[in-house]
Amino acid sequence: MNFVVDFGNTRIKAAIFDGSELQHSYIFNSVNDLTEAIKQIPAFNNCLIASVTNMHEEFIKCLPQSVNTIIFSANTPIPIKNLYKSAATLGSDRIAASVGAYSFYPNQNVLTIDAGTCLKYNFVNEHNEYLGGAISPGLTMRLKAMNEFTHALPLIEIDKNYADLIGTNTKDSMLSGALIGAVAEVDGIISNYLLNYANLQVVLTGGDADYLGKQLKNRLFANQNLLLCGLNTILNYNLEK
Repeated sequence: MNFVVDFGNTRIKAAIFDGSELQHSYIFNSVNDLTEAIKQIPAFNNCLIASVTNMHEEFIKCLPQSVNTIIFSANTPIPIKNLYKSAATLGSDRIAASVGAYSFYPNQNVLTIDAGTCLKYNFVNEHNEYLGGAISPGLTMRLKAMNEFTHALPLIEIDKNYADLIGTNTKDSMLSGALIGAVAEVDGIISNYLLNYANLQVVLTGGDADYLGKQLKNRLFANQNLLLCGLNTILNYNLEK
């Protein structure tokens, strides 16, 4: 059994896999929640940890020494070729999501869109080469930035039921800019990729994937566990080497 964990900017995601089959997935709000839950999670032999923070260090202390543990880094072997020019600074979440998309669509042009704290676009070509992509503010970050970097705009909560193009008050105008604007951005990015790459498969994941998936005009495949599937693919690839 494999256990994979992703320490993100906002939440901790984890999953148990039997080979390549997902058995259970989990979401935790803190390291303490994870370390408490680990006592109830089915026993596992192998563990891969990806982190964009240093929170994983506390978790490692609670793992049995018998568990084969890998800390994912730029030097960890992966089943696709990484052509990113600054591989050492590439976020583990970006490459893991791309490997997850590759595991479903090998030998195809695949654009992965991770709609989390940031909107992250990652592209793997038909030769199974990771080229890079783009990063822009996520939905909640857009609203927070308008409040933080202005004197008059309020801090408002995201409202995923909002759908009007024309905001008739300040709150709705901010929601239109943040949400409708993000949808237009994502659709535009997808359209640009379609112009340049034939037979493009688009995969959407992340906390705001539910909202974007309903709004986007372009066809895509949604998978909330894509990043975890990618981490498990990387773990199995290393176990087989």
